[in-house]
Amino acid sequence: MSWKLFKLGLTSPENEPRFFPEEKPLASHYDVVIIGGGGHGLACAYYLAKEHGITRVAVLEQGYLGGGNTGRNTTIVRSNYLTSEGVKFYDASVKLWENLSGDLDINLFYSTRGHFTLAHSDDAMRTMRWRAEVNKHHGVDSEVVDRDAIARAVPTMDLDCGGGPAVHGALYHAPGSVVRHDAVAWGYARAAAQRGVEIHQQTAVTDIHTAGGRVTGVATSRGDISCDAVVSMVAGYTPRITDMLDLPTPIEIYPLQACVTEPVKPFLDTIIVSGSLHVYVSQSSRGELVMGSAVDPAVLHSTRSTFEFVEGLADHIVDMFPFAGRLRLLRQWAGMADMTPDFAPIMGTTPVDGFYLDSGWGTWGFKATPISGQTMAATVAAKRNHELIEPFRLGRFADFQLVGEKGAASVGH
Repeated sequence: MSWKLFKLGLTSPENEPRFFPEEKPLASHYDVVIIGGGGHGLACAYYLAKEHGITRVAVLEQGYLGGGNTGRNTTIVRSNYLTSEGVKFYDASVKLWENLSGDLDINLFYSTRGHFTLAHSDDAMRTMRWRAEVNKHHGVDSEVVDRDAIARAVPTMDLDCGGGPAVHGALYHAPGSVVRHDAVAWGYARAAAQRGVEIHQQTAVTDIHTAGGRVTGVATSRGDISCDAVVSMVAGYTPRITDMLDLPTPIEIYPLQACVTEPVKPFLDTIIVSGSLHVYVSQSSRGELVMGSAVDPAVLHSTRSTFEFVEGLADHIVDMFPFAGRLRLLRQWAGMADMTPDFAPIMGTTPVDGFYLDSGWGTWGFKATPISGQTMAATVAAKRNHELIEPFRLGRFADFQLVGEKGAASVGH
């Protein structure tokens, strides 16, 4: 027996450090209160502490860490957006993702797969060429490929889609990746806590206090807290927070559903998206098919899944992968997508001094986790919008300076 194994056998598991420190009582004051213990909120707390030395931070989560949209998405990472503003923002996020496991000292299971956005018509092919040129202009690896290239990369797919709208080609985005969402929340939470940030679960914010047009604190289910800044990072719960301040936004909430099959032998090592069929699919490291569709058609604050969703999704998945009809679904779920009119987020400062908003993520918030946390932390520290998020300011709707990302974000992924 090696000395290493002998030493391990004699080590008591009680001596191992806790993954998270024990939760402390709420303090009476913090420099920054972050509402929302999902990926964005935890990332913001981490970068506040790491890059700006602001450690008197409380993350308040009404449920459990990562229990909202962070744990309900389908983990796709990409930067092949349509506008210059979107491409630059998400490309910066991809660069952070690529080194994040080492930065947080946790295996995030980040896996680069390549991302095909299928085109089923000549019009769709023109849009793909447009997106490819915008991407290349900003140094993002994207190109238009034909049917033969797709057939070589995904030989199990029926490119005629069961007699429906056949595939003409695709936008191929080589950096497209998947990552383990739970590990992202845990990694950011642990790294933030190690730097002095306090994380309080089962702590709901019930009101936000102001005086003279500026934030002074928050009321919670565990008592009141005074603070110098409040950052709302709650995705589908955003209207409930902004209503506390009578702050109007154009955000509407739609359910977004997804599901997974039983695990099978790996056959799909890329990510497939079809805007025409309103489906996307990838295969997890455990062999499950992870599948989703567009947002539900009606505004609804709900995380209830429906039979109509899975019936329609299965119909289109079988068109592309006929043998998938034999697979059994293991589970399905829903999140709440906070949609804006131009399909781009709302980030940064607001008319209420000391109140910062990170919202409007719709179906694309998870992939923005690192860069959202980093730029929002910089915004809070400097008390002005970071240059990457200035185009996403709340005031753009009053100024009619919309970003216009619908062409690259119209499918829920």
